[in-house]
Amino acid sequence: MVVWGFWGNDSGVARLDGDPGGWRRVRYALGFRLPAENRDWVRHDLTDAGWRGRMVLRHLAIMVPVCVGLGSLPAQWWIRVMVGMLALVASTFTVVISADELRRSRLRQHGLDQ
Repeated sequence: MVVWGFWGNDSGVARLDGDPGGWRRVRYALGFRLPAENRDWVRHDLTDAGWRGRMVLRHLAIMVPVCVGLGSLPAQWWIRVMVGMLALVASTFTVVISADELRRSRLRQHGLDQ
């Protein structure tokens, strides 16, 4: 069932039943398992069109603050920029090339078949 509205109001944004709140989405992005009540949302997230893009966006939401932290370490400015960029590009490349395996692992983690 689709529920309309982002915060329960009629804003015109479709939400799936079992859509996790903000804190659960952060935990999900970090790799934690969601409760069974969010299983339909997880299935949709990992099998519907655009799942690769959502996976990369979740990864970037986690890695950009990490790279900013790396960029704040004491060094010459160009070294800080290059260390942050190296971490961001290498980790994003790894997520992109292993997306199918990450997806299968996530589905198994939540007790879902592919």
